[in-house]
Amino acid sequence: MGDRPVRVLAAACDGACSGNPGPGGWGALLRFEDGSRRELGGAAQATTNNRMELTAALAVLEALRDLPRHPDLVLRTDSRYLIDGYEKWMAGWKRKGWRTASGGAVLNRDLWELLDAARLPGLALRHVRGHSGDPDNDRCDAIAVAFSRGQAPALAVETQPSLAPQSEARDLAPTSLQELLSRMELADRLAAGGYSLRAVELARLLEVPTATLEGKEDPWLWRDWLVRPLGNGNWRLERGAGGLARPQ
Repeated sequence: MGDRPVRVLAAACDGACSGNPGPGGWGALLRFEDGSRRELGGAAQATTNNRMELTAALAVLEALRDLPRHPDLVLRTDSRYLIDGYEKWMAGWKRKGWRTASGGAVLNRDLWELLDAARLPGLALRHVRGHSGDPDNDRCDAIAVAFSRGQAPALAVETQPSLAPQSEARDLAPTSLQELLSRMELADRLAAGGYSLRAVELARLLEVPTATLEGKEDPWLWRDWLVRPLGNGNWRLERGAGGLARPQ
């Protein structure tokens, strides 16, 4: 494609919640014209499925803000609540001072206001039936469900080098550093949420063999996080480890 910036060709998002309200997660992805993919996701400790759906859509809109978009791009979601609120109901809510037709307060107003502020001209939402075999919807659902369960799914974080002029491409951080930053950001979210990890999930996050975790009974440091064993093969990350010595 020469010097033309690589445009976003497809976008999708989904939310999940265990208990509703309960622990929740959200997932999203962007597909580019060159076949690469960027995935996004996060968790909340006490939330609802609807809030996770809105959070996922907001993350996509914010990510798209500075990216070139294909003119046929739409944001695909299985949430009628998100589509109807965003495209039909919001104008009326605003006229009524964020009140519904029955006079009640609009739920999730904080997220609706952020979505309204993040609107992108020409970008529409399109409904896709959930669990219907749509690969992008299924992937977003898998990411959201994993985060809702306190897991750490591996996300594709491919950066598009052609988004910047060729003269600037050499200044991009090496891929290994970009991947490390993604893992550290994920570690921070997991620590903040107080989520537990299974040994295989922790090993993937730290990029160590699972066998190295076996037999560890005392807390130890990984970079800026305290890794605390919880028993039964579970672990938790805690931010800020004081003067605890690193394992040799």
